[in-house]
Amino acid sequence: MTLSIRAIDPVSRPFFAGEVSGIDVTQPLSPSDVAAISAGMDRYGVLVFRDQRFTDETQLAFSRNFGALEQATGDIAQGHERRLSMDVNDISNLDKNNQVLARDDRRRLFGLGNRLWHSDSSFKAVPAKYSLLSARRIPSAGGNTEFADMRAAYDALDEDTKALCENVICEHSQLFSRAVLGFTEFTDDERRKFAPVQQRLVRRHPVTGRKSLFLASHAGAILGWPVPEARAFLRDLTEHATQRPFVYAHVWTQSDLVMWDNRVTMHRARPFDNSEVRDMHRTTVACEQSTMEQAA
Repeated sequence: MTLSIRAIDPVSRPFFAGEVSGIDVTQPLSPSDVAAISAGMDRYGVLVFRDQRFTDETQLAFSRNFGALEQATGDIAQGHERRLSMDVNDISNLDKNNQVLARDDRRRLFGLGNRLWHSDSSFKAVPAKYSLLSARRIPSAGGNTEFADMRAAYDALDEDTKALCENVICEHSQLFSRAVLGFTEFTDDERRKFAPVQQRLVRRHPVTGRKSLFLASHAGAILGWPVPEARAFLRDLTEHATQRPFVYAHVWTQSDLVMWDNRVTMHRARPFDNSEVRDMHRTTVACEQSTMEQAA
């Protein structure tokens, strides 16, 4: 079989979200396969691989083809053991004994921030490049993931707004995104850990040269702007960027792997019945440099 990529929605979104076939990415890849997947990421921004039965070890091996991996940020709740290694982000509603978290569990409440539009690790000085999410167990309904094309959103701005955005520097922090949901009880250690970092609002892709908006629910301030004005502006941009024509909604099936480029997308999880298990394992490829070091 030969690797091929087809647009999932070739009419309204011909260059956003592609489905990959003809390859088992749980097995070692050839250099040409890695190059083809990388080119597909540059073109589409989101790639879907069906029926990929990963273990954490094989998912890590696949992910390392694309760069150095981030370690997980660490769990927000104190005094409990992680279910997965620090190399794998636990995007689930399970505790270390694989039992569903209680509705009021602090880890579950913090994780509800994933329902806000965001870009992975934008709250880190060097944010994420690729995220790779493997569906190990999915609920009977709901729990979809939506992706917004931030290249198309930038292209659709009027010229005055593009000029206004060009040199804007935002501050990103998980403290801000969780406060939007009313989650404000942080320890001193957590406040230090999630101190704001600076990110450019407009990014240029290092391969394609296309510009995109770098938005996230973690962005809560703009350098030199009054906070209310900054938040109103960022909210307006987010509403613009998440219009339906810019969005692909992924309906998960068992053993899907979805890989996306955080430099050109935002995403969010959708609700599901929390009495059911949703067990997703994410590996994350780090960017080579911060947005502040990149040319606009």
